[in-house]
Amino acid sequence: MAEQLSAALIVAAGRGSRAPTDKGVKQYVPVGGEAVITHALRAFLDNPGIGLIQVVIHRDDEGLYEAAVQGLPAAKLSPPVFGGETRQASVWRGLEALAAIGPDTVLIHDAARPFVSRQDIDGVRAALMEAAGAIVAVPVVDTLKRAGKHASEAATISETVVRDGLWRAQTPQGFRFDDILAAHRWAAESGREDFTDDASIAEAQGLVVRLVAGSERNFKITTKADFERAEREIDRGMVETRFGTGFDVHAFGAGDSVTLCGVVIPFDQGLSGHSDADVAMHALTDAIYGAIAEGDIGAHFPPSDPQWKGAASEIFLAHARDRVVARGGCIVNVDVTILCELPKIGPHRDAMRARLADILEVDIDRVAVKATTTERLGFTGRGEGIAAMAAATVTLG
Repeated sequence: MAEQLSAALIVAAGRGSRAPTDKGVKQYVPVGGEAVITHALRAFLDNPGIGLIQVVIHRDDEGLYEAAVQGLPAAKLSPPVFGGETRQASVWRGLEALAAIGPDTVLIHDAARPFVSRQDIDGVRAALMEAAGAIVAVPVVDTLKRAGKHASEAATISETVVRDGLWRAQTPQGFRFDDILAAHRWAAESGREDFTDDASIAEAQGLVVRLVAGSERNFKITTKADFERAEREIDRGMVETRFGTGFDVHAFGAGDSVTLCGVVIPFDQGLSGHSDADVAMHALTDAIYGAIAEGDIGAHFPPSDPQWKGAASEIFLAHARDRVVARGGCIVNVDVTILCELPKIGPHRDAMRARLADILEVDIDRVAVKATTTERLGFTGRGEGIAAMAAATVTLG
């Protein structure tokens, strides 16, 4: 069976009478640095199941649209078409534009819903394998009241509406293409302009439309409060928290000191290693690399490379720090635990914390250094070496 072509039809021709007039056309108002429509388009552009995108715009918005799509991958984007006087008319024109290509299915989505998810899109597409239509929707959980029909009764309740089985329709709304095109043509030829969404047109033609559970996050931007909510959603989604761990071991060897967390501690032995063998700093460096999924020390500073022989481990830790910063992130906190019988760590703990804080460029209250023994068990208990484990929390913007 040939692979089906799924198209997305993004409706962006409306004017939004309830939107704040000082912000301009709501589809093109920046939210989190990008136009509302850009966020919506990106969701479909990034979805491998969508092969083609047709946008319907207002004829006065060509410049706004071109600015909004600048920098987006153009392979899936067809040239926009102009909409009609109503949303229904705009969708019909978009469908007619797609008719020359003839996709198997089409997902119709409002440009003013910037937070449509991969799950929303994939859920509708999966439902279309069995049904002629499918929409994302959320069940009604609030008690519904109907207001009086007359103006004088507008602020009074005329009845309580049973909410059982009621859902709030969202987009995308997906259909088998030939079915929804025929339904829209029928509505246009019949002079019917009273449909509030595409599913209602499909229902009028006897098509079975399935409900797919959606998300409250997939809201439609309409009012000033919606723009404020959208900014909060962007802020929340832009910060990602990551957690990583690291572990390292170095054996004792000849020497008269050990370096731990960048602090030289006099001792009757040294630690063996290719660099300065700072086992604690190595564990912490690996924890940070792990948090950002960028390998380990060996991947960045191979022990086979002679330039790192005897190198100060702060070079490695600073590099891990810089990798976090390069990705728009920051280090939230780090926690290092040193496992050894000797030397005693307590007298040097604050100096270690201060040194790590300096290298990581964080406040010292974000750095923890602890020590423990293994009750004389294992290689550390036998005094054969030192082990260290570390954890790091970072955020990525």
